[in-house]
Amino acid sequence: MVTAQAETAAARYEKRGAIAWVTLNRPAQLNAYNVAMRDAMFQILSAIHDDPEVRAMVLCGAGVAFSTGGDLREFGTAPSPIAARWIRFRRDVWGRLKALPIPTIAAVHGFTVGGGLEMALLCDLAIAATDTRICLPETGVGMIPGVAGTQTASRRLGLGRGLDLNLTGRWIDAQDALLIGLVAEVVKPHQLEPRALQIAREMSRIPRETAAIAKLAVWGGIDLPLGEGIDLERRLARRLELLTRSSGSIAAPHGLPKRLSGGHNSGGNAVREHR
Repeated sequence: MVTAQAETAAARYEKRGAIAWVTLNRPAQLNAYNVAMRDAMFQILSAIHDDPEVRAMVLCGAGVAFSTGGDLREFGTAPSPIAARWIRFRRDVWGRLKALPIPTIAAVHGFTVGGGLEMALLCDLAIAATDTRICLPETGVGMIPGVAGTQTASRRLGLGRGLDLNLTGRWIDAQDALLIGLVAEVVKPHQLEPRALQIAREMSRIPRETAAIAKLAVWGGIDLPLGEGIDLERRLARRLELLTRSSGSIAAPHGLPKRLSGGHNSGGNAVREHR
């Protein structure tokens, strides 16, 4: 069981009011992802999923990097890099992250590489410090991204830019990431944590049910033809209306018109204003 404040060797979880603050916590290894981090993240994300008090989550990294992806030391002791990767896949951490029914924000800095970048792409939005360096290097070692990067990059950035990052393994910086839409905002390193917390607090004003249904409409509709996507939106809006009636009225978040409190605003406007 994860409590309101919990720490393991590989990840930290802290509740800041309605905000779940999750920190990748292997700074000496540049937050490289290993089995211990897998187990810690699975436990933490499960606790967040099941906690009705949590309205938004921030994912960040301790030390000088967000995450450099898979731990090469584990790769070296496994029969093959593929075997090492599948050991880490035995718990569906990434499915658990993507399925969270609350807004998720990645606050990236320093090296954000391979699986580290893919973690950020599985969040609903990302902001970056000016020192961020981004890369998907897997093709250079005979693999392809394995934390959904071949799918999330193209969906967020478009086919051409997704292919570019996945095939070339080239480095981009924070301003490049902002230009192509990988991150919503770039801030100075000392502003990263307070800005991420501010965005999370803005989004946490949205009722959990509203955020969950808005996310389902966006993620679920992304691969549908427009007409089917609109039908999905209407069905989900109706579901939210029925939930609202059964549980009582859902107050509009502070600063939003009441007509937007029925599930058609996922909090993204608060980010776009600062781009």
